[in-house]
Amino acid sequence: MTLPVIDLDSPSVSIAAQMRAACTDHGFFYVANHGVDASLISQLETRAQEFFALPLAQKMSISMDKGGIAWRGYFPVGGELTSGAPDLKEGIYFGEELGPDDPRVRARTPLHGANSFPTFAGAPALREPVLDTMRALTTLGHRVCRGLAQSLGLSPEYLEERYTRTPTVLFRIFHYPALTGTANAGESWGVGEHTDYGLLTLLKQDDVGGLEVRTSRGWIEAPPREGTFVCNIGDMLERMTGGLYRSTPHRVRSHASKSRISLPFFFDAGWDAKVLPIESPRSDEEEANRRARWDGTSVFDFGGTYGEYLLSKVSKVFPELAKTALV
Repeated sequence: MTLPVIDLDSPSVSIAAQMRAACTDHGFFYVANHGVDASLISQLETRAQEFFALPLAQKMSISMDKGGIAWRGYFPVGGELTSGAPDLKEGIYFGEELGPDDPRVRARTPLHGANSFPTFAGAPALREPVLDTMRALTTLGHRVCRGLAQSLGLSPEYLEERYTRTPTVLFRIFHYPALTGTANAGESWGVGEHTDYGLLTLLKQDDVGGLEVRTSRGWIEAPPREGTFVCNIGDMLERMTGGLYRSTPHRVRSHASKSRISLPFFFDAGWDAKVLPIESPRSDEEEANRRARWDGTSVFDFGGTYGEYLLSKVSKVFPELAKTALV
């Protein structure tokens, strides 16, 4: 079994049908002809490799504890938790670039503010490729959401008009170091089994790979495919569709001899958007295929704004940081 590849230059009816089939089954697919410049991604990957090759002290110059309530900056290997366990990765958190006069910044809205970029002598130039990539992926996020809306039998503008006109966008650059010593790549996970908690994730992998997806037919690999992004839906879209669409567990296998760069982009509902159910007709087969979540939890027990929901989730990823940054 392999994940489907959806050509975004196909007729909208075809895109919608393919997205619905993927999302009711396992919630993962690739997108081709996505419009994101390959040279931009290549430049960013190069700058990221340069940054992660620096001594730890230089990387910590932009550590997340310096980013405060904006929740931006660098964390070292083991500094992020997935399902309560430390990940074998390091990374940098980014979000929408906002100046001090932005009303959301002035109001001290969590996860809003300026990004942290290295500025010491000889530091890799990350600012422009990061911000350019985020703009390109925001455009792609809107494009994919139009297809998702149509796949639910709604107008192309449905999700944008109600949830994503001013999306919450979060971007990460992750580095998974190669395993050393006697570690066994088959038993070591850069990120353990989890689901994403938002609306939509767009992922650019390098050529090393390691992503695995848990389907009803077992775990399958999601290897990098040239010219594509991996897309998957998160817990929030599963909740909004009443379980029709699946937020599927996935994990990242560490590699014994190669490091890996990963660029996940999270395209989510606006901070103040009220999370409401989406009514969409479903076939008898789709209704019959509904099943309990992998972890026994429910995504249907939250009521409020997307921002409130998101804060409850990210605080579990960096619990110590949450005690100081979100007070």
